[in-house]
Amino acid sequence: MSFVKIANAYSILKMKKPNYSILHIYIDGASRGNPGPAGIGIVITDESGVVLKNIDKSIGQATNNIAEYTALISGMEEARGLGAKELIINTDSELVAKQLGGVYKVKSPVLKDFYAKVTRLLNSFEQVRINNIPREDNKIADKLANKAIDDAGKKRPGKSFILKSRQNF
Repeated sequence: MSFVKIANAYSILKMKKPNYSILHIYIDGASRGNPGPAGIGIVITDESGVVLKNIDKSIGQATNNIAEYTALISGMEEARGLGAKELIINTDSELVAKQLGGVYKVKSPVLKDFYAKVTRLLNSFEQVRINNIPREDNKIADKLANKAIDDAGKKRPGKSFILKSRQNF
């Protein structure tokens, strides 16, 4: 092995893994109809505001509240996977923020299951803060949630053709 290859290998080993101990997630769920086609949008940033991940995902038919909770759960799982110890959740959903804060009770049997999953995920972090932010401060997550619905609705017609055929005569 040449000296240059050894030096490059050594410098790669010395590189530190980024510190993502404090992460911010911006979440939004969208539904067209209630229930209707639904999607989630998630933006994950580090403490300085650098975007680490943008996620848009269709979740099929769901209510807006289910989409909001699904975005929250997915965002928390992603943040946990990145090694977050502290999490700052930003949502424009008053319902989600106030249910997690204990201001509103979770009455819906369906949402109780989502809420239970969120409370289990909370144990993955040393500290979690939730901010109920104005809709205009959550535009990127909103765009991602709507993009997920739009992309799921697009029909992409495939084309079929014979590349090679072996015929027995």
